[in-house]
Amino acid sequence: MRVSVYIATSLDGFIARKNGDLDWLPGSDGTSEQSEEDFGYHEFMDSVDVLIMGHHTFETVLAFGIEWPYSEKRVIVLSSQLLQIPSDLPATVEASSCSPADLIQQLSDEGYQRAYIDGGKTIQSFLKAGLIQDMIITRIPILIGSGISLFGPIDNDRKLRHINTRTFENGFVQSQYELENETGTFPFFNLK
Repeated sequence: MRVSVYIATSLDGFIARKNGDLDWLPGSDGTSEQSEEDFGYHEFMDSVDVLIMGHHTFETVLAFGIEWPYSEKRVIVLSSQLLQIPSDLPATVEASSCSPADLIQQLSDEGYQRAYIDGGKTIQSFLKAGLIQDMIITRIPILIGSGISLFGPIDNDRKLRHINTRTFENGFVQSQYELENETGTFPFFNLK
């Protein structure tokens, strides 16, 4: 099973302000910025069959006050606390307290092919467990000075291989990386 990240950061590496606010991120209010560009998001979402997010990210999405953006795609919300899923959400949204490794094994056994991991602590826990294979990171040209870092402390170095970088007219810079696996190889992208 392939485990992927698609996320935006400020140029100084934060995914949100310390209080979780995304007000610095264009379109953070659930509306799209004036550009028709989606920065590859829909293509990425079409390639995943399950989304795993933390409960803080889940609450942020709910606070947008828009229609549930993931349609009928299976969404698993990780939480160590009892989490109530609102009844107006699709039945494909569920809560879990599984460890990252157990959850990925379960999903793989169920036949899922690609998981999208979202949310700072959730991404960090999947990285720590060595489960993330590739990341698409879009850097927004803004410095916010402090906030929630995409990458927290890690136990050991993780090698990444740059796959590609795209730039957009609005100044966004999007890079895709593959993470080295436990055997020291990069299995997903055959670069010549």
